Amino acid sequence: MASVSFHAISLFYSRRLAPAARPALLSKPAGLQRSLGTAAISSRDRNLGPWSRNLRGIRVESADKGALEPMVPPYNVLITGSTKGIGYALAKEFLKAGDNVIVCSRSGERVELAVQQLRQEFGEQHVWGTICDVREGKDVKALVAFASDKLNYIDIWINNAGSNAYSYRPLAETSDDVLMEIVTTNTLGLMICCREAINMMLNQPRGGHIFNIDGAGSDGRPTPRFAAYGATKRSVVHLTKSLQAELQMHEVKNVMVHSLSPGMVTTDLLMSGATTKQAKFFINILAEPPDVVAEYLVPCIRSIPNTRSVKPTYIRFLTGLKAYSQIFSRLAFGARRNRYLIED
Repeated sequence: MASVSFHAISLFYSRRLAPAARPALLSKPAGLQRSLGTAAISSRDRNLGPWSRNLRGIRVESADKGALEPMVPPYNVLITGSTKGIGYALAKEFLKAGDNVIVCSRSGERVELAVQQLRQEFGEQHVWGTICDVREGKDVKALVAFASDKLNYIDIWINNAGSNAYSYRPLAETSDDVLMEIVTTNTLGLMICCREAINMMLNQPRGGHIFNIDGAGSDGRPTPRFAAYGATKRSVVHLTKSLQAELQMHEVKNVMVHSLSPGMVTTDLLMSGATTKQAKFFINILAEPPDVVAEYLVPCIRSIPNTRSVKPTYIRFLTGLKAYSQIFSRLAFGARRNRYLIED
């Protein structure tokens, strides 16, 4: 879900512009290894338990990049929250590229419908689906087992599942149930998925790439009317950077954690919050349909394993320069007025 206020403020006034003429792949090395001596790392390893020992084992394999099994297409892709919206659009685009895809959702009915529709278009041997509530560790472990059974390994894992509980109101008026829905899905669920994805990929000779989707509030700017959602998306940035640092600290070179930003997407969740003049204005100017966003993002995502990149990346659909250009066109020429919503 993208924030109307987020784009009204952070994109309109942002000073950090990314090039729009090429895929926005911005390296974000953690750099923690340089600041820690070998002795300090060894001491820390002894205190981190089995997960650290697992990482050390992978580090030995990863020391010689040539020893890694090459990652070549078609890729095996897993996308959480992928039975509708941007998740479903990403699944379709990967399938168009010839990849194999696993979709999942909390709703068994939506999973069944999504798999049926995708198989009609791309065949039964390229797409599978299962129920998964990312808030439940046992569900995510079962998702890993399902993926291993169907595809043996996962090259690309996209953490797309997220929720705002379709709630747009001040925090003071937000119920406990809504807060729990948002926080457990967006924060706890992401942590569980990252944990299981990393453990799965550490045991794969070809490793893997994890992509965490950011959203409104991820840059630290305010998100009035959905403060809880913005706070959870800010935590996505911190978690992603921390995981990048942990993997680099242990010299893991075959598992990478990246950031993915789809920008403003015309999903049901976004459109349900389009109740103000400002919201309608910026949705008309900046938002794009899920298929348009996915068509841009998927080639960027697929280029990373294809080039055997060993650096974390940040892929953005709506760059600052693109946003400025579209806002200027609207103010100067009236472009995109009433594109999706009738403005007052």
